[in-house]
Amino acid sequence: MKNIREIIGENLAELRKEAKLTQLELAEKFNYSDKSISKWEKGETLPDIVTLNELCEFYGVSLDYLTHEATQENKKKYKKETARDHYNKIIITALMTTVVWMIATIIYVWSLIKFDNGLWMSFIWSVPITFLMLTFANHRYFHKKSLYYGFSAALLWSILAASFIQFLSDRVWTIFLLGIPIQIVLFLYGKMKH
Repeated sequence: MKNIREIIGENLAELRKEAKLTQLELAEKFNYSDKSISKWEKGETLPDIVTLNELCEFYGVSLDYLTHEATQENKKKYKKETARDHYNKIIITALMTTVVWMIATIIYVWSLIKFDNGLWMSFIWSVPITFLMLTFANHRYFHKKSLYYGFSAALLWSILAASFIQFLSDRVWTIFLLGIPIQIVLFLYGKMKH
């Protein structure tokens, strides 16, 4: 089993290489010699706690990242999200939802040209599909419980509303009664400890 110095040294070396820095370049940034950096990376010595913290800030990782073996799970778990990462996740989410509405527009325009009757329902069904995409994005990127409640409720009720509009008849309104127990299940599932 590796000791803590070896683990920290390997992680420091890997982070430096990922940043495409030489030991000399890193040493200059932190006012150390390249020999000190080499000793850290070999696990012969450790930087003081202040320098370790500065290195963590520089690489965008937590101290736990440095002190745990470099597995894929640990890398994800202990890597700090940068403002750029968060911004990119928001842009990806916006792109996903924009694609949904672009497809709905293409379907509408195509049906208008081909059949002289636009399939306007493509816009109605785009609403629940958008909430489905937002629920997926929250699960994948943001992990916010409040967004889970909001998006799952909006998804449920928009599906019921789209179904109501699609199959408009005397008894179709009863479809909304399905929403009540499903909403309760979603709420209780969200309250479970994960």
